[in-house]
Amino acid sequence: MRHPRSLAVVVVTVVAIALSTLPARSADWPGWRGPNRDGKSAETGLLASWPAGGPPLAWKAAGMGTGFSSVAVVGDRLYTMGDFEDGQYAVALAKDGGAVVWKTRIGTAWNDEFLGPRGTPSVADGRVYVVGTDGNLACLAAKDGSIVWQQSLPKAFGGVVMKAGGRTDWKFSESPLLDGNRVIVTPGAKDAALVALEAATGKEVWRTALPDLGGKGVDGAGYSSVVVSNAAGVRQYVQLIGRGLIGVDAATGKLLWSYTRIANDVANIPTPLVDGNRVFASTAYGAGAALLEIRKDGETLAAHELYFLAADTLQNHHGGMILHGGHVYTGTGHNKGLPVALDLATGKLAWGPIRNAGQGSAAITFADGKLYLRYQNGLMVLVQATPTEYKELGSFEIPGVSKPSWAHPVVSGGKLYLREQDTLYCYDVAGKT
Repeated sequence: MRHPRSLAVVVVTVVAIALSTLPARSADWPGWRGPNRDGKSAETGLLASWPAGGPPLAWKAAGMGTGFSSVAVVGDRLYTMGDFEDGQYAVALAKDGGAVVWKTRIGTAWNDEFLGPRGTPSVADGRVYVVGTDGNLACLAAKDGSIVWQQSLPKAFGGVVMKAGGRTDWKFSESPLLDGNRVIVTPGAKDAALVALEAATGKEVWRTALPDLGGKGVDGAGYSSVVVSNAAGVRQYVQLIGRGLIGVDAATGKLLWSYTRIANDVANIPTPLVDGNRVFASTAYGAGAALLEIRKDGETLAAHELYFLAADTLQNHHGGMILHGGHVYTGTGHNKGLPVALDLATGKLAWGPIRNAGQGSAAITFADGKLYLRYQNGLMVLVQATPTEYKELGSFEIPGVSKPSWAHPVVSGGKLYLREQDTLYCYDVAGKT
């Protein structure tokens, strides 16, 4: 007869094994490109492939306004931004069904061919932070949308966005970075390229002054968002601005290093990838891609170019990049989004470019070993994230696409969220358990 204690051990072991095989569900996606700003979800147990016509639609909802902002997912709410007839708004929705809970006006609507906001709200500690196209930075109460504080990046800091070859700029397009008790944004001014503000009050902590960086590109903010690096043992903020990449001391705002070769003079857009002491970046308009290593040179830091790739090898327009298993997965070609897999260490293509049925730039998200590619023509494609081959696992057409389909996909809580202008689609991508 087995001892009761032995039976308990067996039961505990079996339960532990069973729990370890359950899908991991990470419900929150608190802002631009997820919890770590790398475009990656930690969820597992999702659909291994899509049936014809795509995964089942859980629900769809109207009321987002016009724009290309993606969504943040925190608790039982979703957050996005949109233009309405009387202005530009931050919008909160119920995660179950998408009903509008509140919307708060943060500035004027942008009547342009690229109509509407493109930044994604950042959510933490019961507050929502947004940057509108006019550079209006607002902190809102997550519960009801009431304004906690506001700042104007142009008025308070002389903020300016890079001019597109001397033409009118495409206005501010940034998702604020929340780092502890601070919020970091990019006015783009010579004496305030980046600024850190107290998250609770909006009070200035520091600002970054820039020397004449010269080289490629033009002055002003780009269309990217700040990421955190601890390269060479120094906590720093990495950002792609009009003059290229910069690294800024997180404690003081001091410029630590810069690299201009990656800049173009029209629009520097993709969020950089951080990997230990290395930074990978790419821009389009004929620029290319580069891998840098941040090293200590005496008492200072410097960016050392490990390799540079010409645009005919790799240039990402605005769909973003994923680093997984030592490889960069992205779409290459100016406004083409042709899938490629690049060995980060060597700069050599593992596969691609691939011509699939997608057209235009491809916004990319990663979850459960898969790439979720959303093309400008509204095609969603599921691809295995492997360097051995390009392997499609399903595709479907997003309904109601009339403008470029640019908003980045979000995978959270077993759901795939796709913003398509005024409509938000929620698809069930959870696998069977």
